[in-house]
Amino acid sequence: KPAKRSSPESNSSEGATAGEISALEEAFRKFAVHGDTRATGKEMHGKNWSKLCKDCNIIDGKNVTTTDVDIVFSKIKGKSVRTITFEQFKEALQELSKKRFKGKSDEEALQEMYKLIEGKGPGLTGVTKTVASPTVSRLTDTSKFTGSHKERFDASGKGKGRAGREDLVDNSGYVSGYKHAGTYDHKVQGNK
Repeated sequence: KPAKRSSPESNSSEGATAGEISALEEAFRKFAVHGDTRATGKEMHGKNWSKLCKDCNIIDGKNVTTTDVDIVFSKIKGKSVRTITFEQFKEALQELSKKRFKGKSDEEALQEMYKLIEGKGPGLTGVTKTVASPTVSRLTDTSKFTGSHKERFDASGKGKGRAGREDLVDNSGYVSGYKHAGTYDHKVQGNK
């Protein structure tokens, strides 16, 4: 294990060892690369910054809103760049922690902020879940289908596959839909 190096800005709560990254930095990296295949995890875009703030409950809708998060991001990042580094990320958290945890000292507020983020990754909330809106469920309820579409599903709503889509040729010699199909022989014998 590499020897501990202490950098002047790291405080006691962040054991900054050479080979390890803190839980906070790990979360930062996870969010930084989220949805961006080219990202290195060293910088974070504004979009991912606001996602982090949402997913980690930093935005609570009362003290911290999405607007606050955007303002802090713009304030901290450089003029011509569109991303923030991990150091700037910590500054941004410090800014927001004062708003989010009003009654606490700066140090305490920042620790609370770190607790919200540590160990988190971008939640894939609602990505695969389909929203059951009444409109969609009404349109996909096969029992309410009419006309030729009705024929494509059996009573349980399961699709009949090819049989429901194509007219399979009936070679019995009767017109399709004729109710007494198959009764001819029976009648002829009966009349003798």
